[in-house]
Amino acid sequence: MPLSRRHFLGAASSALLAQPSARPNIVLLMTDDQGYGDLACHGNPVLKTPHLDALHAQSVRLTNYHVSPTCAPTRAALLTGRYSNLAGPWHTIQGRSILHRNETTLAANLRAAGYRTGIFGKWHLGDNLPSRPQDKGFDEVLIHGGGGVWQTPDHFGNDYFDDTYRHNGKLKKFAGFCTDVFFAQAQRFIDQSVQARKPFFCYLPTNAPHGPMWSPAEKEAHYQNVNGLKEPGFYGMIENIDDNVGRLRQHLEATGQAANTIFIFTTDNGTASGAQVFNAGMRGAKGSPYEGGHRVPFFLHWPAAGYTQGRDITQLTAHIDVLPTLLELAGVSRPSTALPLHGRSLVPLLRGQTAPDRTLVVDSQREENLLPWRQAAVMTERWRLVSPGPGGPGEPRKLELYDIQADPGQKTDLAAREPAVVAQLKAGYETWWRLVSARADEYARIVIGDPRENPVRLTAHDWHGNGALATWNQRSILNGPVANGFWALEARPGRYRIALRRWPAELNLPLGAAYTPEPGNREQTPGKAIAGLRTARLKLGAQEREAKVDPAKPTVLFELRLPAGPVELQTWLIAEDGSERGAYYVDVERIGR
Repeated sequence: MPLSRRHFLGAASSALLAQPSARPNIVLLMTDDQGYGDLACHGNPVLKTPHLDALHAQSVRLTNYHVSPTCAPTRAALLTGRYSNLAGPWHTIQGRSILHRNETTLAANLRAAGYRTGIFGKWHLGDNLPSRPQDKGFDEVLIHGGGGVWQTPDHFGNDYFDDTYRHNGKLKKFAGFCTDVFFAQAQRFIDQSVQARKPFFCYLPTNAPHGPMWSPAEKEAHYQNVNGLKEPGFYGMIENIDDNVGRLRQHLEATGQAANTIFIFTTDNGTASGAQVFNAGMRGAKGSPYEGGHRVPFFLHWPAAGYTQGRDITQLTAHIDVLPTLLELAGVSRPSTALPLHGRSLVPLLRGQTAPDRTLVVDSQREENLLPWRQAAVMTERWRLVSPGPGGPGEPRKLELYDIQADPGQKTDLAAREPAVVAQLKAGYETWWRLVSARADEYARIVIGDPRENPVRLTAHDWHGNGALATWNQRSILNGPVANGFWALEARPGRYRIALRRWPAELNLPLGAAYTPEPGNREQTPGKAIAGLRTARLKLGAQEREAKVDPAKPTVLFELRLPAGPVELQTWLIAEDGSERGAYYVDVERIGR
């Protein structure tokens, strides 16, 4: 009996998995804040995305693929195969975007199997040891700081053009638009991997089209006066990404790597700025528990395995499935000591088979502390149980139920009509919550005193407490907000020098100085001088210190000794009018035993 195409695809994949020397390369491209409707191939009437459209036409597509409604949680789940609330990053700031030390990533698994691993763009899972990408399995690292170019941990003054990024732990200036730089360096990494005769994992999580909406001018010009689009730079950045996808795929062809490269395109959450133009019929956008907040594109193209024809997989899938899927496709095993996975391999679905029904949960915490039922969606193939409220102890104030197959726009709430379904999905959520909240009281601590990162630069982006809400980006720092918080640290024993700053070290500005933006910088907000700074305070565990401030100097210095172990650090800069604010930047250096 002749083999069907489905049987052929399964046999091709099995043959490749049986040949360790033929392990596939992997390119995983994930854009930031681009939603399902922000593609021409999904029906967007305005955007021009010919290269992504071509990839769509040549890929297996997950059309019911879900991520977290915001960025850092999605990245944690995708790279670990585990729910982000348990892995550590359930928020984007407030020290809650940091991956726990014992979480193992896709990159670490692949590197252990002989892959070269590289990241180019946005990490957003910790700017300090032990949660930097180089601590989590990446050989080659080129990233900006924090959750985006221009956020507080990023090199001050970066504005998407001719910026300074962190290259393998050191600051380096690059010429060009950020997305162009990240793609160009990814191509360089691929070439080096080919020369080294090693398979590669190239992780390309772009910061674009995340705000601020600073696009190349020629791209932005294509989208002026689009009805419903407040920021034409949003679409301009997507068009630029599309150009880079075309160049990268051409490069893979030219270097002979395209056939055995798994090329994936996806995004990290729903659209940030395009919902009013086109949202593919979905309700909600970035941050929402409705479908538009977390259902996103996922295209997989792999010529060597026969995945070159457009085909939709409509079964429920999620970000936690990416790691087990890619490891199975690559023939790579996880160590027996690794933490349990929450996702499952999608290889059966890729081969045309079906998989058992499942219940999945995503939520949008955006809080310092985990809250049950906060903006959550409980999903099955047919149903969506949505908690749109803020969450908290006890029963959720409101639960909505939607038949997603009959009502994809989530317009008709069936909760009152289907109490048995509501009860079933509530039980599923409670099981999930018991799993993911097991570490809710733990901090993902920043390590100080380790020679691999000494000194350590701390920023207000990672303050615990509400102060980080006012200090998460550089524009807010420019305004000198009265805000504060503390850092959760883990110290190596020894003597430390701690430098409190109002401005980051790269500016070398006095504590009492104003800031004038460089001519031509996209950010032209002037930086306010904080008048009358007089006293600095520091509390590090049980130790407290106070010193006079010299506003003409860039730092206030303290020296003290620390034992090994967990410790919290909080600082104060106090002005003569009585106003108090934390030092937005603090350098912590171990200077002796």
